Amino acid sequence: MLRANDLIWYFVINNYLLGKDPYPFDLLYWNSDSTRMPKAMHSFYLRNMYQKNRLREPGGITLAGVPIDLRNIKTPVYFLSASEDHIAPWTSTYAGTQLVGGPVKFVLSGSGHIAGVINPASSDKYGYWTNPATPPSPDDWQRDAAKQEGSWWPDWLDWLKPNAGPLIPARTPGDGKLKPVEDAPGSYVKMRY
Repeated sequence: MLRANDLIWYFVINNYLLGKDPYPFDLLYWNSDSTRMPKAMHSFYLRNMYQKNRLREPGGITLAGVPIDLRNIKTPVYFLSASEDHIAPWTSTYAGTQLVGGPVKFVLSGSGHIAGVINPASSDKYGYWTNPATPPSPDDWQRDAAKQEGSWWPDWLDWLKPNAGPLIPARTPGDGKLKPVEDAPGSYVKMRY
């Protein structure tokens, strides 16, 4: 269920029945900025990734003539899910830890789909759970997980240091064979429908 009290009934009562304007809420503003993609791409994505879950099957999806096999991902993966995510429940997303061929660190953040990710280190909200092991079952992972206070961001930075390689200078756009089309963020970002 989509957390009816928070995400449906509050707005029905406040906006529709009481005629009040919605309160500004930065996370919901971000949420309303949808990704723009062509119809065929969107249809392919929904059908193959959600309805048929083909990405989990070795060779289940072929892109540009290349069969995709997640077991071929050998680079370290920091896998984040949110404990109260109503769109991608963590007990379902945890299965992804078993699909890649390299080392995995699974972290479970507090809160929901957006606030579980957008949880700056400057705030002491929510907390998160870690476990050095990634057993096949999410229940087994949770049983041995330890609760950490604060944001998961510092944990991610600590994980990045040994896994990201040395810092290198940023390239100057246009110095290589690819020339910039226009200044960032790009006109498509500012389009409204």
